[in-house]
Amino acid sequence: MSGWIAIAGLGPGDDALVTPEVSAALAEATDVVGYIPYVARVTPRAGLTLHPSDNRVEIERAAHALALASAGHRVVVVSSGDPGVFAMAAAVFEAIEHGPADWARLDVRVLPGITAMLAAAARAGAPLGHDFCAINLSDNLKPQAIIDRRVRLAAQADFAIAFYNPRSKARPDGLDAALGILRETCADRRPVLFARAVSTPDEHLHVVPLPDARAEMADMRTVVIVGSSRTRMIAGTRFLYTPRAAA
Repeated sequence: MSGWIAIAGLGPGDDALVTPEVSAALAEATDVVGYIPYVARVTPRAGLTLHPSDNRVEIERAAHALALASAGHRVVVVSSGDPGVFAMAAAVFEAIEHGPADWARLDVRVLPGITAMLAAAARAGAPLGHDFCAINLSDNLKPQAIIDRRVRLAAQADFAIAFYNPRSKARPDGLDAALGILRETCADRRPVLFARAVSTPDEHLHVVPLPDARAEMADMRTVVIVGSSRTRMIAGTRFLYTPRAAA
């Protein structure tokens, strides 16, 4: 087969944070497939067809991309951040597993990108400097009870936690629930970072102690990083970090 698929991460927003590998794949592509705002970040050019689609059709989008590649197209499936972190890489492989046998023989590459949590952590200092986990607060693909259990267990294990998809108009209560579990489980004043639109002109970072953290401080462009019991601000600076040594 002459077609191929590259599943690419476009990073957190700034074009300077798109990797050279991803830029090279986009330069070779005949087709770009992805969620509407991510496809909009790709510059149109002659010979390139853009295929934007809604965020709730991940498997259909993956199948469309695989069908294009099977027909000989050079396809880039775009996600923000890293395609393997709450993004399209898993959907493409799920479609391959359940699709026609020839899809498994395609040239499929996953091209990493800079995730929102890593970009936010870098801006703030090093809050993910020791053990951490990432939890997606969207209940679109898993029950709320599973989210609540994972938040509670992560807090009990004293991980720093990066929350993706913390709050939207359709899901205004998920972050409130998570913060309530953290306040109950941790019972301390560990720092919470609200990092919105990192690396874009709308970037805004705000750090508050856990008792003062409120859901309305976040939206869907925000990643929320909750420190562990060891995470602290350096006095007189804006730097937030978690020491490498365990307690």
